[in-house]
Amino acid sequence: MKSITTNLHAKVHRWMDSIGFRLNASQTDKKANVTTNHYFFETFNFIEQAKNNDARQAQFLCFDMYGEKINVRSLLDLQTAFFENISQLK
Repeated sequence: MKSITTNLHAKVHRWMDSIGFRLNASQTDKKANVTTNHYFFETFNFIEQAKNNDARQAQFLCFDMYGEKINVRSLLDLQTAFFENISQLK
């Protein structure tokens, strides 16, 4: 199970690099030891949270074109939300 979550983290970050996402903001909650990174590209935003800077515990969250939260459980979830959002640009 650990390799699956680490693998998702690696896949998401490789894909982000190939598309050209930028890190907008990074915040660390020192009490909970959670780092939250906010990434964006054009009008698409998504958030990565990792406890203890551990990729195995990273969680991804993005928003669809209507602003509804989507928990990212696979790279396909993120790609689908991204391309639906980008297709709405004119």
